[in-house]
Amino acid sequence: MSKEKFITLQSTAVPLAVENIDTDQIIPARFLKATTREGFGENLFRDWRYDVDGKPKAEFVLNKSTFSGKILVAGKNFGCGSSREHAAWALYDYGFRVIISSFFADIFKNNALNNALLPVQVSDAFLKNIFSAIEKNPSAIIEVNLENQFVKLPDGAKESFEINPYKKACMINGYDDIDYLLSLNSEIKEFDLTQ
Repeated sequence: MSKEKFITLQSTAVPLAVENIDTDQIIPARFLKATTREGFGENLFRDWRYDVDGKPKAEFVLNKSTFSGKILVAGKNFGCGSSREHAAWALYDYGFRVIISSFFADIFKNNALNNALLPVQVSDAFLKNIFSAIEKNPSAIIEVNLENQFVKLPDGAKESFEINPYKKACMINGYDDIDYLLSLNSEIKEFDLTQ
């Protein structure tokens, strides 16, 4: 996967205030034939973005020029349904680096973290505040600070979030699992010599 390091992101955000978005809505099963991660972004939310003739639906948020950015703010229970890793691939390939919700399906959360996509879980109340900030100003810059584990809104309101320390270290350093093990090479050798 990408060697892109993630420490802090400041970006506008795309609001998708829909609950229970499942992985088939994120990337429909008919597009799962590829074996590489590239190209899935063009079919992200395919059935919501396009009509049967392939024309963009003007009312869908990704088709509105008002909203853009590397952060997707979604309703509760994002990534439920089948355990397809392609959902994380599609979101990343489209350009998102952070997904904010008040709850994530566990399998999606792990798939996202394994693919350099940061799932940030906030409280229901703070999620409403984020949607409100974007609605008031679509150009609002949201800060996601992985190092200190918080999300900050333009008005200064912020909330902390939890992340597995191992996955945090991987994202901050741009490591995949193999890179992480290689980073411990000297400690592993030293341990081996003491045995």
